[in-house]
Amino acid sequence: MNSDTLPPPVSKPRVPVPDYVPAELVREVDAYALDGLEEGVQEAWKRVQQPDTPPLIWTPFTGGHWIATRGAVIDEVYRNPDRFSSRVIWVPREAGEAYDMIPTKLDPPEHTPYRKALDKALNLGEIRKIENDIRAIAIELIEDLAPRGQCDFAKDFAGIFPVKVFLALADLPIEDASKLAPLANEMTRPSGNTPEEQGRSLDAANKGFFAYVAPIIEQRRGGSGTDLITRMINSEINGQPMPHDNELGLVSLLLLAGLDTVVNFLSFMMIYLARHPETVEELKSDPMKLQRGAEELFRRFAVVSDARYVTRDMEFFGTQLKEGDLIFLPTALHGLDDTIHECPMKVDFSRRNLSHSTFAQGPHRCAGMHLARMEVIVMLQEWLARIPHFSLKEGSKQIYHSGIVAAVENVPLVWESKNLA
Repeated sequence: MNSDTLPPPVSKPRVPVPDYVPAELVREVDAYALDGLEEGVQEAWKRVQQPDTPPLIWTPFTGGHWIATRGAVIDEVYRNPDRFSSRVIWVPREAGEAYDMIPTKLDPPEHTPYRKALDKALNLGEIRKIENDIRAIAIELIEDLAPRGQCDFAKDFAGIFPVKVFLALADLPIEDASKLAPLANEMTRPSGNTPEEQGRSLDAANKGFFAYVAPIIEQRRGGSGTDLITRMINSEINGQPMPHDNELGLVSLLLLAGLDTVVNFLSFMMIYLARHPETVEELKSDPMKLQRGAEELFRRFAVVSDARYVTRDMEFFGTQLKEGDLIFLPTALHGLDDTIHECPMKVDFSRRNLSHSTFAQGPHRCAGMHLARMEVIVMLQEWLARIPHFSLKEGSKQIYHSGIVAAVENVPLVWESKNLA
């Protein structure tokens, strides 16, 4: 097709700047189409965080909202649900209001019993019980790839490994991943040019998840199985059975988290390692460095950004906020804050006093963080044992997507299969 005949890109709508927002705080930042995105999602967010960037900026895109640009702001917002509610956690607002999964949209104390149920099933002790299962899945996939000398990592490993782990944990067939993945994409990167269109896209995806989990919940209610879904829906909430609507929201959230976050984190991590063989050598040189270094990798490659709803008029970090405002929290900007970490774009396993919000903070700190850490550590151990040297295919271009969960496509890795044991 002749590019001259292509229609010009559609300009996304901007909303008027409210009277109480000073002009010097306004920046044209579209969370779903960041400037410089072709260089990487974390890199594009870092461009927003310049030395003279205020700690809070306001954008007229996606319905108009604030963006926190420094780690201290992101941390404080997450830790204070009385001032910054989870009643709307997506932008645009229309998408956030359509979002109906729990307990992420609940505030304490309503949130607390649901979080306790999650923690009971996903605490570190429970995750350690399935380490051998996680390792077996990783080994099977890597040993299939190793003799080939190449793969599209995003498609052939990252899009399969954590999904297989999670669906096994939930006792669901791997074949269902193909129908759930498009729903997850629309939940975390809703399509549409206007806030209203994005709201409709997310609403349809949310309903798609509910339609999928409803019969599964019916089958497992009252059951004695040890899978994650059975354990969750048969948990008591304040001494009573869990309400059906909340069953739908909770099980759907578990699936969404299992299908999208670690999947994308792994690809961002491996792009960096493929470009930095010296970092790979460092990981291989000391097994303990690999285990302890996982936290540095989580700091560097945060993929989640969500929002909070301002509950009352207030001054915050020198900025006047109004009740009902939304603050968007790109967690990457906490870990990449150069007022906290020197040379934040570099992976440095000797860093001390790591500070990041990759798993959020406060009451909504990620319930699946122990599973995520286990998956990353096991994957690196088994990959480096079988594919110790690898790089990105020369001339390849990655395709990056920003949004609630950042994503990347086209991650072709190559290696010399003859060097493998």
